[in-house]
Amino acid sequence: MTQLYPKKQMRKPLVFIDADVLFAGAAGPSDYGASLVVLRMAEITLLEAITSQQVIVEAERNLGEKLPAALPAFRLLASRCLRIVPNPAPADLIAFQGLADAIDLPILAAALRERCDWLLTFNLRHYQPGHPAIAIVRPGDFLQQVRAYLANLSSMEEGE
Repeated sequence: MTQLYPKKQMRKPLVFIDADVLFAGAAGPSDYGASLVVLRMAEITLLEAITSQQVIVEAERNLGEKLPAALPAFRLLASRCLRIVPNPAPADLIAFQGLADAIDLPILAAALRERCDWLLTFNLRHYQPGHPAIAIVRPGDFLQQVRAYLANLSSMEEGE
């Protein structure tokens, strides 16, 4: 008999979304790009997508400069799938100095403050050396990890 509920309830994955991922999700040429797939996963509540005010401002600015026609889609997407949190105070950044480029340090600090499991970005080098409490990965790599996790769950059920 198939069990309807998992034996152990786990919390949803907390995923912090960087501006470049929002840009790609809103303006990408495909409905199947990894950025958009992650955002859709958040929209249907499979995960919780979090971002900061700084990220929203950056994504809107970049879309406005490069692809203004994508701004309405971006705003709709953001309203449906993102929890937008305040930027960290400058004093909150001191503990994280040297873990990311100065411009991106508030993003890393916000992701850590919100206890995110992942920070999704295409600019991995901006978040070096990073912090051991959070995985900093590209959206496609995150989706590969989700697929591997689901495959593992499936094989565990077959073994029962």
